[in-house]
Parts: sequence; C-alpha cells; structure tokens
Amino acid sequence: MTNCTLSNLSSLQQDQLNKGHLLPVMEMFYSVQGEGYNTGKAAFFLRIGGCDVGCHWCDVKEAWDASLHPLTPVDEIIETIRQYPAKSVVITGGEPLTYNLRHLCSLLKKENIQIFLETSGTYPLSGSFDWICLSPKSQMNPRNDMLQLADELKVIIYDEADFEWAEQNVQHVKKKCLLYLQPEWSRYDKVLPLIVDYVMKNPRWMVSLQSHKFMNIP
Repeated sequence: MTNCTLSNLSSLQQDQLNKGHLLPVMEMFYSVQGEGYNTGKAAFFLRIGGCDVGCHWCDVKEAWDASLHPLTPVDEIIETIRQYPAKSVVITGGEPLTYNLRHLCSLLKKENIQIFLETSGTYPLSGSFDWICLSPKSQMNPRNDMLQLADELKVIIYDEADFEWAEQNVQHVKKKCLLYLQPEWSRYDKVLPLIVDYVMKNPRWMVSLQSHKFMNIP
C-alpha cells in the first residue's frame, strides 16, 4: 500500500482488497479517450483512487487518498461496464497498479473487452492489458521492467527540463513504443510551442493533446 493506505478495514475487506475483488473506485463514466494513441475512441473509464506519486500539477488530486473512495466489488464494476456499447475500458487513477488488477482483467477478458492501462509505471504489473500507456513522473522514477512493457510513453511537459526527462526514459522502452509529449494543461499556451518545436527537430516524438478538454467532455 501507499501513503494513501486504506485503514480500518475488516480482515475480510483486506483479504478481498489484496485479491483484487474490491477496489477503491473514485469514478466510472463512459466517454471518448482524449489523449495519446487511442484518442477519439469511445471507452468506459474506471478511475481507481490512491496515488503516492504526488505531481504538483495533477488535475485529479482528489484521487490521491484512497480512503475517500468507496471499496467497490469488481463484479459490480463489470455489471456497470456491460451497460455501455464500446468494448474498451481505460483503467486509470490515481495509480491503478497500487492494487491487484488480475481479477478485474480476467473478468473483462471474459467479456471480450479491450483493456487500456494508464500508469506512472512505479508499481509492478498485475493483470493482462491490450495497451499500456506509461506516463513517467520525475518525483518517483518508473520501474525499468514497466518501461519495457509500455506500448506508449506519454511524457507531460510542464517546463523545458521535462524534455531531458523524456529522453532519459526513452532509453528504456522497446523499439516499437510510441512516443508522445503532452503539455500540462495549466501551462498549455506556454509549453505547446516548445513541444511543437521539439517534435519538429526530433520527429520520433509526437504531440498529444488533452482533446477531451477542448470537447468539454470528461
């Protein structure tokens, strides 16, 4: 567990949490993916509470403390997902790999649902995914084994120092990993021109935008 550890759980709840049969769910909603490789695809979003990475610019800081979010049976999560037409789920956070995701992924696979993971790469992989988007944060270095599993490396650019951070992480990903630079939303106007210039000079990188914010959707 993290510094967002769930406390005061019964022994049964703790056991179910450890097995991944319960997860602290901040929110669930149906929308369109707005970032990275899967931009524009309809998907069900599952945001799991709990994160100890602590990005100062995080736009979902309410997800950090897992104790604020109800422990939800995975079976109930699956029933909710079944109500929507798209056969893809984005698992995000917080940091979802704080928890055991094997049971969740197993049930989603039985429903023939594609599973897209958004992670900082700071915890070991649990579960089986169709796509792993790893967004490394300098406050807590990603694991090398997670970097090697990433299908997509998405680096958030807050200032110019983040370009060097991006290049440090590229050294550890597989050759087929897609590389994206994305402006931190509050500094969009300032850093987007820097990103465009960098991508033009370093064309292995691509630009990612939070297009869902332009569309005014979750």
